[in-house]
Amino acid sequence: MKVFMTGGTGFVGTYLAKRLITDGHTVAVLTTETSGKAFKTAGLSYIAGHPTLQGKWQEYVPEYDIFINLAGASIFSRWTPEQKKILVSSRIETTRNLVDALPAVSKNITFFSTSAVGYYGFHQEEELVESDTAGDDFLARLAYDWEQEAFRAKSKEARVIITRFGIVLGKNGGALGQMLPLYKYYIGGPLGSGRQWFSWVHMHDLAEAFIFLIGRQDLSGAFNVCSPHPVRNRDLGKAIGRVLCRPSFMPAPGFIIRLILGEFGSVLLKGQRVIPRRLLEAGFRFRYPLIEEALRSIVLNG
Repeated sequence: MKVFMTGGTGFVGTYLAKRLITDGHTVAVLTTETSGKAFKTAGLSYIAGHPTLQGKWQEYVPEYDIFINLAGASIFSRWTPEQKKILVSSRIETTRNLVDALPAVSKNITFFSTSAVGYYGFHQEEELVESDTAGDDFLARLAYDWEQEAFRAKSKEARVIITRFGIVLGKNGGALGQMLPLYKYYIGGPLGSGRQWFSWVHMHDLAEAFIFLIGRQDLSGAFNVCSPHPVRNRDLGKAIGRVLCRPSFMPAPGFIIRLILGEFGSVLLKGQRVIPRRLLEAGFRFRYPLIEEALRSIVLNG
């Protein structure tokens, strides 16, 4: 099938595009950068355009069967008022423009749109599944609004799938790209109390979930894309320490994290215990359900 992807040059998008191509799909990536850093391979092409702006790129949309909307500025920054505007526009306007460009009747089209487990807001011990309601903090409200914008594609008869990502663990980037150097220099450890839950997913399993959902035309709606075994932050640190053969006892006090990162610090110091109930019930099987084996596959094997 022909896949149209936003955010296809990022950490997740680059990996997912390669996986889709190996499965026999062709992929077109919407990007403002069509040369230089752009990854090139057979089956992959680029369309020039800015997803937050209406433009000529929208004319190509009706040619495609599957849409994967990954675009969105990274949340890993201090949330100034200006940065919040970027976080919102990079998600909401991109999704709105993509949905608007779909044909009036989009039968046989699958529309994937990214969200995050932050949708549920901050929680403590309870397990959260897809039927649970959205939270009321900034990130939860953003995720909710983002999903509602994507669900507009249902009015055009598209099959809409919302993928609520846990923290994605993979090679050469993402959360591990920021965490591993601390442990290698013997300064890794828990954040704040270390008791907060960390919902995560191995990049391999994330990509396989997309392949699985593409093939299951009977499935739609929201899916948690995260390991069935979330871990506490302190246990994540211990697992990293064991894999790297480094200590993992150097704590980062919560007040320091809040001082440096402001509101975003709460994302690191709180959390949610999210379970991928719908994927499991549909028969999807995770290759890396446990944190230590997932880390070993990334750190030791690539």
